[in-house]
Order: sequence, then C-alpha cells, then structure tokens
Amino acid sequence: MNVKIEDISSVKKKLSIEVPEQTVTEQIGKAYQKIGKTAKVKGFRPGKVPQAMLEKYYGAQMEEQVLTKLINDTYFKALVEHKIAAISDPEIVENSPLEKGKPFAFEALVEVRPEVVAKDYSGLTLQKEKADFDEKVIEERIEELRTSRAELQPSGADVAAEGDFAVLDFEGFVNGVPFQGGKAEGHQLELGSGSFIPGFEDQVVGMKLGEAKDVAVTFPENYGNKDLAGQPAIFKVVLHEIKTKVAPALDDEFAKGFGLESVDELKEKLREGHQKQETSRIDGDLRERLVSALIERNPIEVPESMVKSQLEYMLGNVKQRMQSQGMTMEMLGMNEASFGQMYRDTAVQQVQGSLILGAVARQEKIAVEPTEIDGKLEEIASMANAPLDAVKKYYASDENRRGLMAQIVEEKAVQLLLEKAEIQEVDKEQLAPADKE
Repeated sequence: MNVKIEDISSVKKKLSIEVPEQTVTEQIGKAYQKIGKTAKVKGFRPGKVPQAMLEKYYGAQMEEQVLTKLINDTYFKALVEHKIAAISDPEIVENSPLEKGKPFAFEALVEVRPEVVAKDYSGLTLQKEKADFDEKVIEERIEELRTSRAELQPSGADVAAEGDFAVLDFEGFVNGVPFQGGKAEGHQLELGSGSFIPGFEDQVVGMKLGEAKDVAVTFPENYGNKDLAGQPAIFKVVLHEIKTKVAPALDDEFAKGFGLESVDELKEKLREGHQKQETSRIDGDLRERLVSALIERNPIEVPESMVKSQLEYMLGNVKQRMQSQGMTMEMLGMNEASFGQMYRDTAVQQVQGSLILGAVARQEKIAVEPTEIDGKLEEIASMANAPLDAVKKYYASDENRRGLMAQIVEEKAVQLLLEKAEIQEVDKEQLAPADKE
C-alpha cells in the first residue's frame, strides 16, 4: 500500500492511497466466493453458479463490497501508520475503476484538530461592567409575585372596561345559522387580552351588567376552522358579571406563602437572587470579552465537523429549554436549518475559544485535582436540583468524565488568564462591544 499525505489546510489533509493489484484481485475473488454461496441464477444450484455468471449478474454487488472493504481497511491503516488524528469521516473525492489485476487508487479528504499554540495571552486589557443592583428591580419582582397570586373578585362596576374579566353567555351565527363550537355559558373573558376573535372584546367594552347585545365580527382568513375562515358572524352576547384581579396585600402573610416569615425576608431573598443573576451575567460577559481578545490575537481555522457538533450541542440545549416551557422552535418561526444559519458564527467562535483555551491549559500545565472534580459534581447537582449520586453516576462513563474534566480545565484556564489580565470596571453605558476589546 502506497500512501501520500498532503496538507490542504491547517485542519484538512488529503490522503492519496494506492492498493496493489494482488490485494485487489484477492478481495474480488473473496467477494465472488462469498456471493456465490447464496447466489440464485436460473438453471444453477446455489453454490454452483459459474464465475462468468456471477460476474454478469452480481458485478455491482461485488464492487460495492470490495470498494467498502478496500477503502475502510487501507484508510484506517494509513491513519494509524501516519499518526493522523482524524475527527471526521473521510470524504472520498476520487477513485480509480475497480479491476482485477490492476491497482486501485483513491483520494480521501479528512479533517484534523488544528495544532494550536497560544500566543500573547498574558496581560490582556479587558472591560468589565460595574455591578449596579437597582432596587427598582426588587419592587418590580414583588409586584410580579403579587400579580401571580391575584384573585378574581366582583369589580363593583356596572360597565365593562378594558382589563376587566367579563362573564358572558354567547352564541355565534353565520348567515343566520348557529355554528358548532360557537356557543358558551358563563364564559370568562379578559377584555383587551386579544384572546378572542378580533373585534369581539372591543365591542364588549362599554356593555352594562345584564345587557344583551349583537356583536358583529369577521373570522380571520387564517382561522383554524376553514368553514369559518373569512366569514362574517353575529354573536348574541349577554353580560352577567364584571370581575377584576385583586392582588393580595404586601404583608407578612403574603411572604409566608413563599415559605418565608416576613416581607423583609422576601425582599432579601429576591435581592440575593437578583445579585446572583447579575453577577453571573457580568462574569459571563467578561468571559466572552476574554475569549474574543484571545481569538483576535490567535486567529485559527476550525474544522467544519467541530462547528457542526457545536451547533448540534447548542440546538439540543435550546430544544430542551423550550420543551420545559411547553414551546417549540416553530412557535418562534425557526427550524434547525435557520438556527444553524443564525448561530453559525457563534458556534465558530465557541470552537475557536475552546481550542485556544485548551492550548493555554497545555502550555501552562493546568491539571485537574480529584477534589476539584468532587466540587464540580456537587455544584452541578445543586444547580440542577438533582441527587448527587445520580450526577456522579452520569459522569462515571469515560466520555462524560472526559467532558467534565475538559470543562474544569477550561474554567481554570479562564481564571488564570483573568488573574493575568488588566481589568477595567466601567459603567454599562461605557462598555465597548465585546469584539472591540
């Protein structure tokens, strides 16, 4: 076997491989021998079909089998012999005809992890947003909590207004004929919510208690029921009650509903959560600025297969979050293809950052101590609100363990670089874009 290696780029190599004619002939013979055991040709018993007939009727099958074996065997052998750490499946770009008594040659493109040597990573100048914990946020969250616990009560009003909850009886007619699903009694409708047919809620606003009214609307063209889509309709409506949301008083009893003893304790818990959230956001922004500065000083090409894997990882996370919220990508007008286009640049930057941080870790001889692994597992369990034993079991596999250790090494590299950096704290309004550090 003759092998020639050509560097196409820093992340791609071309392997030109020639298989000697003796090997080709042997493999063709073995393939026909195997096929002949089960081949069915009229006039011949299985296992007794002549070679010429096998070649006539089973040539394509033989070629498929032999090509697969020759390419797989020689390709992987070439990788081992030439110490090529391929990170993608081969792309066969050219091959010669498969003929008995003649050598077989093919060319394969394969991606490799770039050999990165990090440079100029000490003494980075970075901006960091000053933490500004606005008390208004706490008051807003308190009001959100009160609203979430609000109860509907009779408003005492005689006329329905926007924002009220109207309790209605209604029946709909198209061309004077009632339609299926168009009738309800005691239906509760929030006026101004836009949850009903366009124009319906607007005409209920201003109705008096006990009033009966004909409400004229037109179903939207894209309405789910095709028989009603675009059709004008009349709803006969009777208003029975007017309710309004009443939020609970902000007192210690309200706080006890969240397992706390007082309003002050509730506010302190919200304040701690807000500060933790803001600190995490600011630290995340600083990390992005660090990675952007590293990439600017260490521009590298990244393999397409690594970008694809990162996009798949990002997509998986997004789908998981959406599923937990009862949403789908389609609800946001997005699919996998558009997601890939939208976030490709982000994926490229994340791969570049990971490669450079990995190089820094190697050059600085950063290692992971057993106590750090234990601490990380406890942190993951706490954040996921999961049993520690379950988390340990998940990370017991070799693949997950390697991923966890790589994450710890990367975090330690970031911390080392931040310790060596010159960090300037500035107000949020003064922050430069992350890629302009």
